[in-house]
Amino acid sequence: MASNITYQIGSLAGKPISSDSTSAYSAAGKSPAANLRCKVIKSEFTSAEELSAPTSPFRSPGGKMKLKGNGVPVYVMMPLDSVTARNTVNRKRTTEVTLMALKSAGVEGVMMDVWWGLVEREAPGEYNWGGYTELMEMAKKHGLKKEETSLCSIPVPKWVGEEFEKDPDLAYSDQWGRRNYEYISLGCDTLPVLKGQTPIQCYADFMRAFRDNFKHLLGDTIVEIQVGMGPAGELRYPSYPEQNGTWKFPGIGAFQCYDKYMLSSLEAAAESQGKHEWGSTGPTDAGEYNNWPEDTIFFRKEGGGWDNHGERILISAMSIFVDTGVKLSVKVAGIHWHYGTRSHAPELTAGYYNTRFRDGYFPIAQMLACHAAIFNFTCIEMRDHEQPQDALCAPEKLVKQVALATQKAEVPLAGENALPRYDESAHEQIIKALQLNNVDGNSDGTEMCAFTYLRMNKQLLQADNWKKFMVFVKKIKEGKGAHKCLDQVEREAEHFVYVTQPLVQEAAVLMH
Repeated sequence: MASNITYQIGSLAGKPISSDSTSAYSAAGKSPAANLRCKVIKSEFTSAEELSAPTSPFRSPGGKMKLKGNGVPVYVMMPLDSVTARNTVNRKRTTEVTLMALKSAGVEGVMMDVWWGLVEREAPGEYNWGGYTELMEMAKKHGLKKEETSLCSIPVPKWVGEEFEKDPDLAYSDQWGRRNYEYISLGCDTLPVLKGQTPIQCYADFMRAFRDNFKHLLGDTIVEIQVGMGPAGELRYPSYPEQNGTWKFPGIGAFQCYDKYMLSSLEAAAESQGKHEWGSTGPTDAGEYNNWPEDTIFFRKEGGGWDNHGERILISAMSIFVDTGVKLSVKVAGIHWHYGTRSHAPELTAGYYNTRFRDGYFPIAQMLACHAAIFNFTCIEMRDHEQPQDALCAPEKLVKQVALATQKAEVPLAGENALPRYDESAHEQIIKALQLNNVDGNSDGTEMCAFTYLRMNKQLLQADNWKKFMVFVKKIKEGKGAHKCLDQVEREAEHFVYVTQPLVQEAAVLMH
């Protein structure tokens, strides 16, 4: 049975593992995956403050992060519905004013979701970039960098949905036969199940079409592309779906390895280890979505019994975007609940083979380092004591573990907040995490390479929240090497609050 877990988890990290290897939750509000996320900049627009030269995420030739006390660039996620189902810009004037306000606030750029289900909706190879083209030009006009990604409730393309209807096993399935249609099962990554093409080929075609359509903006306006790897754009299995109340925080989730393609992969892996009996099915004693580890035989403290998906997509992405000047990044979920248990059950069901005795994030960091990609991690705004203690939540410890893994692998680390927060307490926690102050051995002043704030909305534009946000952005941009006192930073921010007030007020009215 241990081999079942070993294979499922190894599939995400891109490194097969042999059978003898030894708050609110971070995904709140997330739903089906899209495919690309991009960061945007151009210096034609003069902000309220003369901004320094762009400091987008980058690697040295040796692969190490080079941001040392000089501040961290801040990006802001655009609303999930920035592009409508008809492929037009939603609330165009609101978006225009919002971009101007963000630029004036000192924000480096914006992050936008680009949906496979919108762009290639009707038939394979038929792309409609419509509203995305207009949004890219708007960002360029206002001097904002852009980053592409995938989150939100946009379904897969219509023609892919039709293939799901013909063969339901293209979707992930749990042991009770409940299927999840937000992402194609990685069990058929290399099989020609989509009108004669493999899913990996379809993803590559989509990325190639994006590159060809926006090649004049790559490396200048579009500076980073985050490649969607799974549900909510994250490199994981859909083990904790909120739809219809299937899963609720802080349940352990459920393994998603019961479609015929995943079971076939499992059988092959078991055979390769000479353990035929391990290949018949996935775990049957791992509980249900809302159990806790101690409720199950599989995850109990005592006596309790997870290949290449991420790497395949990254190899395709690297070949497509080589020499374009953009960076690639991959998002990993911050699954912090039950982190304090021996089993780390929610991480295991999501595909992260992380336990008390094994670091599950270092192999992912190594894989990203091999392909010069950025490791993007979430939940950096959370404190341990803010989360349910009976669920042994530990977001701070998890962030520290990931930071240590990325330092060891010499791969850049970027951060996001998992939930919308407007309070100074969360802001201070984010700054602490970005500066890597709690990471052992970080004595050279290294910081994370970028931060993305979730998200632009009407709450952020409220007067008090906007003021706090501007102070927050200024502190991040100053960096840990700055010697300004807090009062001085706040006085400077007050000036920019006054300058941006007309834009913010207009945007707030338009959003309502």
